[in-house]
Amino acid sequence: MKNYLFIVEKTATGFSAYAEDFETLPVGTTGTTMAELKKNILEAANLYLEHIGKPIITSEDITASLDLPQFFEYYKVINAKVLSSRIGINNTLLSQYVNGNKKPSEKQVQKILNGVRELGKELAEV
Repeated sequence: MKNYLFIVEKTATGFSAYAEDFETLPVGTTGTTMAELKKNILEAANLYLEHIGKPIITSEDITASLDLPQFFEYYKVINAKVLSSRIGINNTLLSQYVNGNKKPSEKQVQKILNGVRELGKELAEV
């Protein structure tokens, strides 16, 4: 079965996502949380696939990838240079991700998001 990539963006009300290959799978959706967004992605994709007579898919057939440049644009308060040293990613490389010059692997995205979450936890404890 084909794996479908969805690009995730932060919005004022939560998150939005759209299929990277919009010509093959013209699906987009929103959610107030990431869990809700992932549920809605699967539901929207399966509604479309069922409509065109294709087999439905499972959550294992979907990959959600955060749009890092858009994320850092939305959260301008996060200093990418300082974050890079906290999480052990080269400053220049993170800058290239943030500016959209390079696309990070899923592993790198998770490393960045884990660093942001850790920062959030620290701030919440203050």
